[in-house]
Amino acid sequence: MSILSDKGSHSHNPGHQMHSGADFKMPANVNELIVFTMSDSSGETAEAVARAAVVQFSPGHASIYRLPQVRNAQQIPAMVKEISHGRGIIAYTLVLPEYRETLEAEARKYHIPTIDLLGPLMARIATLTDSAPLSQPGRLHLLDESYFKRIEAVDFAMRFDDGKNPDGMLAADVVLIGVSRTSKTPNCMYLAHHFGLKAANVPLVYGVEPPLALFKVPPKRIFGLQIDPFLLQEIRTNRSQVLGMPGDNDYADPERINQEVRYAKKLFRELKCHVINVSTKAIEETSSEIYLRMRE
Repeated sequence: MSILSDKGSHSHNPGHQMHSGADFKMPANVNELIVFTMSDSSGETAEAVARAAVVQFSPGHASIYRLPQVRNAQQIPAMVKEISHGRGIIAYTLVLPEYRETLEAEARKYHIPTIDLLGPLMARIATLTDSAPLSQPGRLHLLDESYFKRIEAVDFAMRFDDGKNPDGMLAADVVLIGVSRTSKTPNCMYLAHHFGLKAANVPLVYGVEPPLALFKVPPKRIFGLQIDPFLLQEIRTNRSQVLGMPGDNDYADPERINQEVRYAKKLFRELKCHVINVSTKAIEETSSEIYLRMRE
């Protein structure tokens, strides 16, 4: 039995997690690099950094496998030995010095490249602040005030999603508006979970007046999500097929979509809100732009 798990290799589907009790299978492509992310906590930080790097390469060049929850230095030699049979690199966020030292020593035995994602920055901060790091794994995920703020914001986003309880918009940090399928809900959830912002959203429907409460919200808190009509038609066509809707429905009709988009632009101008074109943006990009604008 292997200490690693999660069979297979997925270059652009990172985040595979390894635990004891299952066989680990190297990728069929021997030239594919495996980025093993090792952590003495959840491993989310290391995986996020590795993912940001891996997606800059074409599929088939690199995969990511997570090695979280390293609990003692004695675990590390066996883990390193097992992953030495493939073409890999170890990117790690190990807080405890003895873990880092053990890993580096074992990796040298098998000529496995390593990269310390956390140590150099911690060392520089220690030097500049003339203080020693606490060296406590998992501090990033402590249940502090910001954690509860994010939980409260997620609850808010769910309660005031899709125009529900419109009066609640006045209590929102940010209100997203746009026609259907402009990623209003996922952006609200992202803003809540990552930034602790209470986000509400209102769908704009052609021929239907938006709630009066929307016009009471300060323009700087409102963000209009705009999208290319051709892309929107493609998205809605696929959505219609998934839902089993008839092919001639208004939802994916090009003329109807153009009317909706024009109507949304008109409302954006009336509300004097900031407009973001989400046609080529990921949720993370849109939410980050909103967050930065809010900070201004």
